[in-house]
This record gives sequence, structure tokens and C-alpha cells, in this order.
Amino acid sequence: MADGVARAAGARAGMKRGGVLTLAPDTEIFERDPARELAAQQDVAIALMRFSPDVALCEEAIVLVDVGASLRLFGGVLSLCRDARAVLATLGFSARVSAAPTGHGACLLAKHGNQRLLKLHSLERRLAGLPLLSVPEVRPFADWFTSLGCETIADVRRLPRAGLQRRCGEHLLDSLDRAFGTAPELFDWLELPPAFSARIEMPERIEHADGALFAAHRLIVQLCGWLCAKQLALTAATLSLEHERGRQAVPPTVIEIALGEPTWQDAHLIRLIRERLGRIELDAPIIALRLDASNVQAAEPASGTLFPEPGGSPEDHARLVELLVARLGAENVLQATPTADYRPEVANRWTPVGQAAKRATPPAGLPRPTWLLETPVRLLMKKHRPFYGSPLRMVSPGERIEAGWFDGELVTRDYFVAQAEDQSCYWIYRERTSSRDAEDPRWFLHGLFG
Repeated sequence: MADGVARAAGARAGMKRGGVLTLAPDTEIFERDPARELAAQQDVAIALMRFSPDVALCEEAIVLVDVGASLRLFGGVLSLCRDARAVLATLGFSARVSAAPTGHGACLLAKHGNQRLLKLHSLERRLAGLPLLSVPEVRPFADWFTSLGCETIADVRRLPRAGLQRRCGEHLLDSLDRAFGTAPELFDWLELPPAFSARIEMPERIEHADGALFAAHRLIVQLCGWLCAKQLALTAATLSLEHERGRQAVPPTVIEIALGEPTWQDAHLIRLIRERLGRIELDAPIIALRLDASNVQAAEPASGTLFPEPGGSPEDHARLVELLVARLGAENVLQATPTADYRPEVANRWTPVGQAAKRATPPAGLPRPTWLLETPVRLLMKKHRPFYGSPLRMVSPGERIEAGWFDGELVTRDYFVAQAEDQSCYWIYRERTSSRDAEDPRWFLHGLFG
């Protein structure tokens, strides 16, 4: 095989190496590697399992996907073919994508361009005009068919079946019958391993971690295909950045990816890995990447509610939190963790979102502000009333809090909801004093209501 530039220079199939280099000395010549070709075909097949679990590896670098039950889910054959081509582009491959009512018919069509036929009679007309060498079973008898004047598949089918069977065997007729839909098709569907682990070698050493994003995207596309075929969702994964081996071996850089909400979509995983790679400083160049699905669970079906949740679904919220953790670090993304203590400044604690903490339920029926000041502010007194921009008026009954004697931080307070002249509401408290104290009661602002 040769690309367009080599063909323009005069390179043709069957030429020897010396002849090609004579015509174009700058031509790059590569030896075929059947093992790598098969591995690439398997990678493509696993990635395409997001469209259907029934995927088969065929000869001549063909991947067959049974999408009969998936057309409506993916918006029709045009949309599905477009999505399949996008998956292949992500993996770094180009392809001819064809669709037909039969698997063998789709394989024959794909050899001659991108063609999509949904009716069996349309497929019959299109296959009849294809060159006879498109059928692999015909090629061993190409000279004989040429001597008979056969050029297309239709010419072969017009020959007597009995004579064809005696001369060419049953495989040729069976192949044509399956392609035209007159015989049942049987395929060896690809079986997936119980656990996902994929590795890709870099074409050259990567000096910066974010330069490995394209290769990581390829691994994630395969992972999502494996998850869809298994009907699983990912909750944790490990991305290993491999470095030099041998005498100058460097341990791989391991990136642990923990998900708060199970997912099987690649877009969210790509965002997380992009943020994590951007924060890593490499000690050595990257020569390979490995992705392992360390924790999976059964995938839950999408919500069937008629109206979506306002502000996004819980899954959307979990993905946003995961993205913030990847970008800012777990120690900078905190969640409120109320504890069993009546003192507000003690009960209101903040812990990292990924840290499991035992939470307490605040007292029911009592007002609590959305914004609690870190340090209470002492209020002025005017005409025996607390003052904060304007005189404050009590609009709730008092809540008495007396706690902390057990740790030496005793507080004795009476809390109220107070309203200013502009209708703003504040959470204030009065320090309780004994009758022997001559000082007037002191008022403090401790919280603000939204």
C-alpha cells in the first residue's frame, strides 16, 4: 500500500524497495506488523461497543457491528455512522463506514466507499454491480471467472449454482447468499475480558504530562466501550504514566481517579484527566500509558422523569464537584459537616468533599442562617436596642444555648432572629449575665440570612 504522495512519485503495488527509493529517495517504508494490526482492530472493536455489544472482527481489517437495535437510540443511521467515525478519529484511525441489512453485505459495501442502505432490495441492486473480486471466496478462481467473461457479482450469480458448487465449493455460494440475505448469518462475537486494562506506547518521549492527553483519550474511549458492553459504570480508575525501563528505570507516575457519581461517558473523564495532567510535574519523560478500571458497579438506567431537575441533576452536581477537585485539589473543595454540638461555631465544620464524615442533623424547626460569621461582631446599643445600620427588631422567640462546660469553652447565649428597617434578617445573640453583674447585656451579630 502507498499513500497519495508516494503514488504521485510513481510508486506502485508490487514494486521492489530499490525501485521505490530510486523514484522517491525520501519515501518512508514500513514493514507490516500483523500483531499490531490485530491489536489495533481489537481496540477499535472495543471502542465501538458503545453502540452495540455485538461486535465481530472480520478479515481485511473489517470490524462488524450489529446496530439493528440501536438505530433509534442514537438518532438514526446517519447520526450513528457520524458518531462511529468520530470514535475512530479519536483513536487515530480513518475508515469507510457503511450500513446494510446484512452483515456480509455491509462488509462488501465498505470496501467501495461510505454507503448506507436500509432496504434489502436496494442492497441487492448495489451488490450486483460490485466487482467480483470484492468477494474473498471468488479470488482463488479469478482467472476462471475472467475467462467466462464475468466482471461483477451479478455475473457470478447468473451462472448455474450446481456448476459453481462443483467447481468452487460451497463457501462461495454461502458467502453470496449471506450477503444477499437469503441465508442466515453466524458471527463469532468478540468476548470481553472481565476486567479492563489497556496500554498504549507513545510514538516519542513526552516531556510534559499534558502532552499525553491524546493517548489518554484513546484509552478512555476504549474504556467507555467496555463499560457500555458490560452495562457497568466506573467509580474509580488508575492512569499510570510509564517512564524509562532497564538500568535507568523510573517508577511510573500513578494518577488515581475517584468519581463521586458512577459514569460511563468519556467527556467527563477527559475533563478530569486534563485537569490532573495539567498539575503534574514529570521527573522523567513518558514512554507509555496504562489505564485500569479499579472499581466498577452496575450501571443505573437514566431517569425517566418528564421534567428535569432545576439546576441540573445530582449526577451533574457530582461531576462539577469532581472537576473542581481535579482543578483545585481535594483540600480546597470543602463541604459542610454539621456535628452534634449546640454551639454554632463548633457545630458548623468544613471537611473535604471526598472525606467520609459522620454528620449530625441540626435541630428541627429552629432558624439557622446560611452565612455564619467566623467571629461574632459586637453590636452597638441605641435606646436599649441593638443597632446594625438601623435599629433591629426581634421577630422570633429566643433560643437558649448553654453548652461547652465539658471542654472549658462554656457559652451562655440567647439567640434571636432580628430584622432591620430594610427587611434584612440577622441572627444575633445576647450574652446572659448574672444579676450580680452591673454591665448591661452585650449583643453580637453571628449570622446573616439570605
